[in-house]
Amino acid sequence: MSEIESKSSIQVIDRMMKLLNVLASHAEPIGLKQLASQTGLHPSSAHRILGVMVEKGFAERVEPSSYQLGIKLLELGNLVKDRLNVRQAALPFMQKLRDELGETVNLTLRQGDEIVYVERVSGGKSMMRVVQVIGTRAPLHITAVGKVFLAQDGLHGCEEYAQRSGMPAFTKNTITSAQKLAEAVKAASRDGFAIDDEEAEKGVCCIGAGIYDSATKVVAGLSVSAPADRVNFKWAGKVKETADEISRVLGYRG
Repeated sequence: MSEIESKSSIQVIDRMMKLLNVLASHAEPIGLKQLASQTGLHPSSAHRILGVMVEKGFAERVEPSSYQLGIKLLELGNLVKDRLNVRQAALPFMQKLRDELGETVNLTLRQGDEIVYVERVSGGKSMMRVVQVIGTRAPLHITAVGKVFLAQDGLHGCEEYAQRSGMPAFTKNTITSAQKLAEAVKAASRDGFAIDDEEAEKGVCCIGAGIYDSATKVVAGLSVSAPADRVNFKWAGKVKETADEISRVLGYRG
């Protein structure tokens, strides 16, 4: 994309945000002329951008020349609300699990082909601690919770991920073949948890389980990270149990 095209795209996004803000400030549908006036846009520009917004669900055309906010914004708002609720609901359970195991406990969300660490409580055992920085990202195939997210996609989705990502290696233990990833994902689906055996970082292991919402969708991942010489994979039951407790708070009844 050229610099001119980039500036043009940013300008369109800026204009769309202006239109959204004006629409949000009115409880009733608002006409095109008033929208153009309050955003400082030419009516033809406002009409063109609104057409795309209507097509994508960000606005609704109530009458030929009147508009209001679209249902897509409600969907996105509910998604943000759910994710914030997950963080709030999970924290006390994460602290309890940390106190029981003495190791770092993480909360992650999925964004595309990556997980994002959104909360953590650090363990305090000995001098060596595993600390995942909030905001850090990692590919799905190298993490325990990533395999749990992939399990929800099914084997076909797992195959598509393998092709799409190329499955780069981070350590000598990283799974880099679609067949081995499929086996790990099958195990995660069967057991309700997955492990990272020094696949993301040498010397660090992880046990992860999924957190479900009322629609039986995996909305987050709970994991325990520990140095390889200290990890006990029998903790998997406790990690899954804790993830299930958080899921029940979110309305999961599975």
